[in-house]
Amino acid sequence: MSDQGYSAAEMMTVAAARRLKNGTVCFVGIGLPSTAANLARLTHAPDVVLIYESGPIGAKPSVLPLSIGDGELALTADTVVSTPEIFRYWLQGGRINVGFLGAAQIDRFANINTTVIGPYDKPKVRLPGAGGAPEIAALAGEVLIVLKQNAKTFIDKLDFITSAGFLDGGDSRAKAGMPGKGPVAVITDLGILTPDPVTRELTLTQLHPGVTVEEVKAATGWDLRVANDLATTEPPTAEELAALRALKQRTAEAHGEVAA
Repeated sequence: MSDQGYSAAEMMTVAAARRLKNGTVCFVGIGLPSTAANLARLTHAPDVVLIYESGPIGAKPSVLPLSIGDGELALTADTVVSTPEIFRYWLQGGRINVGFLGAAQIDRFANINTTVIGPYDKPKVRLPGAGGAPEIAALAGEVLIVLKQNAKTFIDKLDFITSAGFLDGGDSRAKAGMPGKGPVAVITDLGILTPDPVTRELTLTQLHPGVTVEEVKAATGWDLRVANDLATTEPPTAEELAALRALKQRTAEAHGEVAA
């Protein structure tokens, strides 16, 4: 907890939630994306439609799901369809406005790795894998990515590209035939990075309160570009913090502190 009365993780979650507009159809990943998306639903975006790849549409969980198979999602959804329908009709059909993803690692062009750390055949760490993230990253109208920032997560070259951001930068994503806009923002516990409109390289455009440019650069594995008109994130409001903490508390009571 900072002297400001909220933690860096809370600032990250709130900043990510704010990016989700009311009425948006959002394909949600488990973990940080799910926390941010549900915070948005509980605050400024009550009519957001949350979709999980197991089939729930319009999920309104009272506690954070442990996985895409958590019964809370199905019980609180407007309807539940098959996983093939989620991908064929909703995602491939262009009906998903925003894909909300997490990552283990990310590079300067917002490509993400959730597969392995180290060589694929003999990795140092084997990560959870792709799930539906590659399709979401390629086909959603736009993508939001949320993860904590340090030199081990923001690296110059990924060991494995699980889900494409802007590949090698420039127009390489379009040349690969991906219809979605790709990542429009990467929200971290230090600030917000957005892709340059031409090169597509991630650029620091917003700092969270109390964070310096030097701290963000030290937590980045490449020479990070910084916007000339660098903005400062508005601190969490009392309403946002209360909603987030209540959500976490309900989750801890239901599933234990680790899940929350």
